Formats: sequence, structure tokens, C-alpha cells
Amino acid sequence: QVQVAESGGGSVQDGGSLRLSCVASAGYTAASFCVAWFRQAPGKEREAVATFNTRSSTTYYTNSVKGRFTISQGSAQNTVDLQMDSLKPEDSAMYYCAAEQSYSRGACRAERGLYNAWGQGTQVTVSS
Repeated sequence: QVQVAESGGGSVQDGGSLRLSCVASAGYTAASFCVAWFRQAPGKEREAVATFNTRSSTTYYTNSVKGRFTISQGSAQNTVDLQMDSLKPEDSAMYYCAAEQSYSRGACRAERGLYNAWGQGTQVTVSS
């Protein structure tokens, strides 16, 4: 069973940076994962921000964060970081890490329903 643990988040001013980290586990060290970051602002649908395939390092970004956010392998095994630069007030939301085991090398899909393991969420607030 896949589990995730997320960390990071906080409050910054417009144009600032934050880093989120997510650790995925499945009970054995050889597992590969699709790790996704989603976000949900009050009154809005939960949307995918970026995905990362630990088997191949293939990435996906939603258009609104391309060029500002970077998803990458973290320093520890099965850790995936989301570096968020040039943050805007509209990036403010609860951010959730989600993961599933990966059995291919392609980009991980961004559909919420594909992920069964979710973190508790971490708040990101960007003030103008």
C-alpha cells in the first residue's frame, strides 16, 4: 500500500519562493512511483500542478506554473520536491501530494482519480 508524507509550505510575498517535499513509500525499496502535486483554493476544484515519474524522471506541468515551478527528485530515495519560484497570489491554496506506483516510463497522468495515496495537505499563501 502506497503512503505519502509531505512537508514544506508557508507564507511568502508576491514573487517569493517556497519548496514542498513529498516522500512516497510502498513497503519495499524497489518501488517506483508517480508523484503528483495538486492544489485546491477555497471554492475551486482540486487541480493538478505537476507530476513526476521516479522511474524515468519524466515530468508534467499545468500551463499556469510552467517556467515557475520545478518538480524533481529529492535528495532522499523516493522523495520528490516541488520548487515554486516567482509565486503569485493566485498560487495560494492547500497543496496535496499524491502517489501511485509507476510501472512505465512515461509522464504520469494528472487525473485526481488515479491516485489513492494522499497527504494531509500543506498551506501555501502568497500575499500581494
